[in-house]
Amino acid sequence: MNSANIVTGGLYKTLSDYTEYLHLRSDNNILSEENTRLKNILERAISKSSMIDSIIVDSTKYMQKYIYTEAKIINNNYSKPFNFLTINKGKRQKIDKEMAVINSKGIIGITEKTSNNYTRVQSILSKNSNINARIKGNTFYGTLKWDGIDYNTVQLHDIERQAPIKIGDTVETGGKSTIFPEGIPIGTVLKLSQGNTADNKIDIKLFNDMSNLRYVYIVKNLDKEEILSLENTQNE
Repeated sequence: MNSANIVTGGLYKTLSDYTEYLHLRSDNNILSEENTRLKNILERAISKSSMIDSIIVDSTKYMQKYIYTEAKIINNNYSKPFNFLTINKGKRQKIDKEMAVINSKGIIGITEKTSNNYTRVQSILSKNSNINARIKGNTFYGTLKWDGIDYNTVQLHDIERQAPIKIGDTVETGGKSTIFPEGIPIGTVLKLSQGNTADNKIDIKLFNDMSNLRYVYIVKNLDKEEILSLENTQNE
């Protein structure tokens, strides 16, 4: 299996390299956005890091620490029911499963499987994806899923009916898990459910064009193991 992953990763990288020149203008725009994001992150950082492609961030707003590692997408599926991406960082760069993957516009997915130099990412465009999310500016939470139809649109389920929601409201990560930091953008409310549907489904138009992705950040929560250990403690 490891050998197959290495060969597959190498093939994806070769194909990616051949098409990279076709994306130079788009890539430059993305890199400019990412550089701006890095500057903002560095301004908030409490301590400096000497790592080449990772930086340690302390969010004073949400009191959590994260490591952001830059990576490049070398394969991206978006037209199947269970889509995934492949990125060019793996175990050697301390990437593990169940880490958040984002870019300057918002969420991309969650790391799923890793080899030494590559990682498979479960896209938010997967019918297996379940991500805690909320409407920005209030404390009403729901679960972000995808119905497998439109790669520009995902669905927010189980939001309380009394929540004051309107078309155009911003949706962001809720921070109720150890994977995604709180407040990462997702998209805007496109359509509200009609009538008394059981799960109060809301269509969300993504900020990201999931068919046109190149660079991402993998986000590691430094407090994850401590939180999970505490939550899994047997009741005495």
